[in-house]
Amino acid sequence: MLIDTHAHLDDARYNDDREAMITRAREAGVQAFVTIGCDLATSQSALSLAGQHPSVYASIGVHPHEVKYIQDSWYDEFRRMAKNTKVVAYGEIGLDYHYNHSSPKEQRERFREQIQLARELKLPVIIHTREAQEDTIAILREERASEIGGVLHCFSGDAWLAKDALDLGFYLSFSGILTFQNATMLREIAKTVPLDRLLIETDCPYLTPVPHRGKRNEPAFVSFVAQQLAAIRASEPEMSIESISRLTTQNAKRLFRIA
Repeated sequence: MLIDTHAHLDDARYNDDREAMITRAREAGVQAFVTIGCDLATSQSALSLAGQHPSVYASIGVHPHEVKYIQDSWYDEFRRMAKNTKVVAYGEIGLDYHYNHSSPKEQRERFREQIQLARELKLPVIIHTREAQEDTIAILREERASEIGGVLHCFSGDAWLAKDALDLGFYLSFSGILTFQNATMLREIAKTVPLDRLLIETDCPYLTPVPHRGKRNEPAFVSFVAQQLAAIRASEPEMSIESISRLTTQNAKRLFRIA
C-alpha cells in the first residue's frame, strides 16, 4: 500500500474525472492522499475534499508565490480549519527565489509567521524551497521548526540541503523527478537518505513520472516513484518495491499522524 503525501486534488484539470482518478489510485494501491493548500481558497478546497473521502487528508497554508495576498483574517481562518481532524499538516510554505512572484523579503516574513502558526497549531510543516536553500534552512532553525517536524516536499536539492534537512529531523519526499533521465545526482542522494526519513509523492498534476511524461500526473502514478526508489536501493538487504511501499507508508503515517 502507498500514500501520496503531496497532491493537488482540487486542481481544475481533474474537474471532469476527479472521482474516477481517486478510484484509479485506490486500484493502484494508494491507500491515502494528502491534498495540499496553497492559499486560503485551495486550503478550503482541500479540506472539503478530505471531508468527502475517508482516505483524503488536507494541509492548509500559503505557498511562497501567493504570500503577497495574505490578509490577517486568513490566519484566523486557518486556526479554525485546523480544528478539523482531517487537517494533518501546515503547508506548503517556504521560499521560492526562482520566480519571485512575491518579493523575497515578504516571502521570508510570511514564512516565519506561518512556521510560528504551525507551531501554535502543533502541525508538521510541508516545505517548498527553490533556489533559497540557505535562507530556508536558517529560518527553519531560527523558528524552531524541528519542534513540530516536517518534510521538504518534491526534494530536488543538493546533498548539503539533504543533510541540513535531515539534521533538523525532517523527512525528504521524492517525486516523479526521480525517474527523469537527467536526475542522476538526485538518485545518488536518494540512496543515502535513512529509510525512516523517506516519503514519496506525485505533486500531481505536475511532474509526471516516466513512463507517463507529457501526460497529466495523478496519484496512481506514485507507484512509479516507489518502483524507482526500490531500484535505486536494490543493493540493500531485503529491499523491494513492497518494502519501500511499507516503509514510506509507515513514515507518512508517523509524520502526519494518520491512523
